[in-house]
Amino acid sequence: MPDLFGRLAPAEPATEIMAEGAMLLRGAALPYEKALLIALDDITASSPFRHMVTPGGFTMSVAMTNCGAAGWVTDRTGYRYDRTDPQTGRPWPVMPDCFLDLAITAAARAGYPDFRPDACLINRYEPGARLSLHQDRNERDFANPIVSVSLGLPATFQFGGLKRTDPVQKYALRHGDVAVWGGPSRLFHHGVPELKDGIHDTVGRMRINLTFRGAL
Repeated sequence: MPDLFGRLAPAEPATEIMAEGAMLLRGAALPYEKALLIALDDITASSPFRHMVTPGGFTMSVAMTNCGAAGWVTDRTGYRYDRTDPQTGRPWPVMPDCFLDLAITAAARAGYPDFRPDACLINRYEPGARLSLHQDRNERDFANPIVSVSLGLPATFQFGGLKRTDPVQKYALRHGDVAVWGGPSRLFHHGVPELKDGIHDTVGRMRINLTFRGAL
């Protein structure tokens, strides 16, 4: 949009460095949009979204499901990866090729050419849902990065440091953005504050987050 002097604002950079080893890839998932949403419908038909319960008895506001060789779950016994969906008693749905292709391509672009995810945690945020600052540390090998894909309503991504009390940077995430972090920032705290209400043209009144990990 032109400013008061008729000058066009500079184009937003395609990539943003969040920290050493951490990069935000603007719009990187857009070429995969249609395939991702079709595949997501197939996954949730087999393993529906559910609100999991933390070991402390708190019901999470974010609804979750998984695909891949293992899925992240939480209940009163703890946090873990499980090869079986505890709700259906069956293996989690196979990770679709479009999911895998996007994760591998984004990771390579961010400097992790050897990443081959075996798990994808799928989060569904509806207005009011949030995810407090946390570390992804249930994976066996922290040498693998995290690849996080945003679809649907915009959200704010909070990215901190190794300690929960470290300063937090905030990034606006929009439909198609992909965040990748690993190496020295692999265990940085991160979260999403309360999602604001709205309607996305394609996804509707929600935000979908695909989080790819090397879990096993």
